[in-house]
Amino acid sequence: MEEGKKFYLTRKGLENLEKEYESLKKIRVAMTDNEVPKLLESEDLNPEYVSFQEDLERLENRIIELENIFKNKEIIKSPSPEQAGSVNIGAKVAVEVEGEKEEFMIVGTLEADPSIGRISNESPVGVAFLGHK
Repeated sequence: MEEGKKFYLTRKGLENLEKEYESLKKIRVAMTDNEVPKLLESEDLNPEYVSFQEDLERLENRIIELENIFKNKEIIKSPSPEQAGSVNIGAKVAVEVEGEKEEFMIVGTLEADPSIGRISNESPVGVAFLGHK
């Protein structure tokens, strides 16, 4: 994950990431307090120990990734009066394709999910919408 990159999040998206972060920290404490001594009883690098180390490394990497997101987050706010007439991050966009109307919300990459109408601001479609009226 890029250092210094802005991460646009809704308040709900931030809450979800904060819950995940707290959960991962608890898991890390439980893993390091309970399992390491048992696994280290053997001097050999056994498969259980290798698997444990890999799991712990993935956990640590996700925690670091979340900390970077928190450090570089920008909460999506309602558009200012000057921005109200154009599409910005957080805006809802109504589109008609072949007679069917669909509504999308422009969100940051972390919350994008086209299946529920959330389009990333960095996707080709999101980029095409941004700035239009």
